[in-house]
Amino acid sequence: MTYLETAANFYSEVAQTPQIGLCCVQSTSLQLPGLKIPRKMREMNYGCGTTVHPTELSNQPTVLYIGVGGGLEALQFAYFSRRPGAIIAIDPVAEMREAAKSNLEIAVPENPWFDTSFVEIRAGDAFNLPVADASVDIVAQNCLFNIFEPEDLNRALTEAYRVLKPGGRLQMSDPISTCRIPSHLQQDERLRAMCLSGALTYEEYIQKIINVGFGQVEIRARRPYRLLNAQTYNLSEHLLLESLDSVSFKVPIPSDGACVFTGKTAIYAGADNYFDDGDGHILQPGLPLSVCDKTAAKFAKNMSEQIMVTDSTWHYDGGGCC
Repeated sequence: MTYLETAANFYSEVAQTPQIGLCCVQSTSLQLPGLKIPRKMREMNYGCGTTVHPTELSNQPTVLYIGVGGGLEALQFAYFSRRPGAIIAIDPVAEMREAAKSNLEIAVPENPWFDTSFVEIRAGDAFNLPVADASVDIVAQNCLFNIFEPEDLNRALTEAYRVLKPGGRLQMSDPISTCRIPSHLQQDERLRAMCLSGALTYEEYIQKIINVGFGQVEIRARRPYRLLNAQTYNLSEHLLLESLDSVSFKVPIPSDGACVFTGKTAIYAGADNYFDDGDGHILQPGLPLSVCDKTAAKFAKNMSEQIMVTDSTWHYDGGGCC
């Protein structure tokens, strides 16, 4: 049995018998006026963070959601795109698709604004997305891509890139590891299906996204997720997993490399009225400007006496320059 078959069997089980807190979600369900999440949907919230960022959801975007789960985030996305077929949710597991359909029907009486036609649930998988090239505004997945082996992850990211419109966004939440996960855990197919042993390091994860062509990556949140203790998992020391929420934009990669925003700022400390680096970054004295890690590194190396560069906050929601 392959790891993908193990994962399919595992999620067939949890679709039929929900396991509350399976992925130890660290954030509460999105709270919005008139949005009510049914209890069963909350119990099937098999994610490690969130992919639903209201600032990304103006103008009723078309969303392709990979791995429908219990339908919670599909319902949340539908809150912003209230039209038939706006949300396309795919899943290879028939039991999960049926559970999501049932949960969305349960949501109707509690959400007068919602119609089940807003969410179209289709059979499909991350490697062969059942939509045309450049046809959706957003691709989203929560705690799915981390179970893939590296080559399969490349395939999934390439497919997401294919179906996005120019300027479209890949919104993901996945566990990452603070160090390389030992091979004996990576090879445990059930632990991989449980989102405990397939995680990449932050650097590996971001590079995978850039390698398929995404020119800008923004980190929405990074926080502790799970601790794999040394005794239980046969490790030399405890291993911390983190949850990473990111938004990656289908824009060209600049000639000097992709822009990755992690919450760094640059602050001009010189005596002039402003600082202009000639590359689009104009800093006012004493006022922080959000910059990508690439620009922050240039300032830290070449302008350290005039410009202070602050550490990553691991939270960025727009603004500044790249």
